[in-house]
Amino acid sequence: MPTASRTIRRQHRHRRIRSKVRGTASRPRLTVFRSAKHISAQLIDDVAGKTLLTVTDKHLGSPVKATKEHTQKVAVATAVGTMIAEKAKAKNISSVVYDVAGYRYHGRVKALAEGARAGGLQF
Repeated sequence: MPTASRTIRRQHRHRRIRSKVRGTASRPRLTVFRSAKHISAQLIDDVAGKTLLTVTDKHLGSPVKATKEHTQKVAVATAVGTMIAEKAKAKNISSVVYDVAGYRYHGRVKALAEGARAGGLQF
């Protein structure tokens, strides 16, 4: 039997995490999606089934250029985390549940979380 692809394994991890992590109106779920070039974050109220906020690196004004430097992508992820924290504070959201969506808590996923914490969100 062939082994599952990297994407399928991540989706299995994401389902396992989602069975335990739920967001509410007072404490929404902060979920992250990352691709090879971009990163985005959403605040989701699972009880009502609604997305409260969405921030992507496209909202920063300058697109991420294809580069071999890892630090640029990490800096963009930190900026996305800071931006979602600012928008959450504007909607009176101060505490969230962090959902890594099956990704490792490393690199851009970690940088986004640190940016959100620096912006004032509590996990």
